[in-house]
Amino acid sequence: MTLGRVQKGIRCSVIGCSNEAIRSLSKEKFSSSDLNLQEGRRTYLCDLHYKIWKKSTKKLRKMDRLRYGQK
Repeated sequence: MTLGRVQKGIRCSVIGCSNEAIRSLSKEKFSSSDLNLQEGRRTYLCDLHYKIWKKSTKKLRKMDRLRYGQK
């Protein structure tokens, strides 16, 4: 039994990418990125675009964790 769109095989939300998604993010989390996305409430990312998003938001995510007292 598969639940969720990622397990069902949804494609990456980045315009021009046709790879299968491995992660799902909310639009608020993804708003700080420079990638062009299709419309929708959730953002689905393939492996390549997820790595790009992680690298570009590393400093922001670290500051968020420090604000809440996590390492």
